[in-house]
Amino acid sequence: MPDGLRMSNVSHDFGSTQVLKDISFDVAPGELVCLLGPSGCGKTTALRIAAGLEKLQQGSVSINDQLVARPGEYLEPEKRGVGMVFQDYALFPHLSVAKNIGFGLRSQNDAERKEAVERALRQVGMADYYNAYPHELSGGQQQRIALARALAPTPRVMLLDEPFSGLDVARRAELRDTTLHVLKNAGIATIMVTHDPEEAMYMADRIIVMNEGQVMQDGTPENLYFSPQNRFVASFFGEVNRFSGTVQSGVIATPLGKVSHDAFADGTRVEVLVRPEGLHVGEAMNGHDVLARVDAVRSLGEISLMHLSLHAGGHVHARVPRRLSSVNQGSVAITLDPDMTFVFPMN
Repeated sequence: MPDGLRMSNVSHDFGSTQVLKDISFDVAPGELVCLLGPSGCGKTTALRIAAGLEKLQQGSVSINDQLVARPGEYLEPEKRGVGMVFQDYALFPHLSVAKNIGFGLRSQNDAERKEAVERALRQVGMADYYNAYPHELSGGQQQRIALARALAPTPRVMLLDEPFSGLDVARRAELRDTTLHVLKNAGIATIMVTHDPEEAMYMADRIIVMNEGQVMQDGTPENLYFSPQNRFVASFFGEVNRFSGTVQSGVIATPLGKVSHDAFADGTRVEVLVRPEGLHVGEAMNGHDVLARVDAVRSLGEISLMHLSLHAGGHVHARVPRRLSSVNQGSVAITLDPDMTFVFPMN
């Protein structure tokens, strides 16, 4: 990959704790990649190594085919052509918006700096706030200014660390959309750290799921959602219904019916994970249906969450279109969607 960011075989320790274990990935110009995982999985450390805020211990980092870090060699953050946006904004309260954005452009003359600041403000829709101060802005507006400050030097790579986590739901959605369009239009290779699967699905061209310092899966949002490679990835993208069973003649018996799977030998103990939207709920028609009692229905907008108690024992959750959720009968029938049903060996 001649341009963009590449991290190769990067490992990192904090004392006796290994926080990154031989991770490798790349990000092309114009591509937005999310590092997704629980707190403490190593995603922010990976971002800081890419930025040069953390000294590399093992592996290498390249930006636009230029080696910027390997053991014993280190290019300072300000020389890497990297823009950074953090969740705490990090704006100088005593400086105006224009001076905050221009702070990192001190090598330019006054005219060049003013033009760069105005261009960056236009990119984030804040052109009217040139002379404002941070305390006069809302949290969403401050984060737009932080984004403009990162854009002003025209970086080759953008690094975003949980940039929307401090915002309320409405401002978060608005700023996500603005940020996505700005970065796409600028053609910048971007890494965004988040622990929110929904945010990653919304923002990313590719998602790198991490856990305990390792890359668990790297793929498109659709690929990770519909073709998870392990239980961790499958369950990280929202709630799942879990069942255990044993493979017999390529079939696993579950309380929701038989699941076909020919990848495991007979006698293998497996776990079956079914997404709530993988449970299709309908009217009970005959004695062969898998039956459940409707305990509660909760509206989630156009989708409703149904709490169901299986006649055979246990309970499950189903997500169904709102128009199908008001079933006025004692029992409903459940069928499984094989595209939302995943089987993994028990560890």
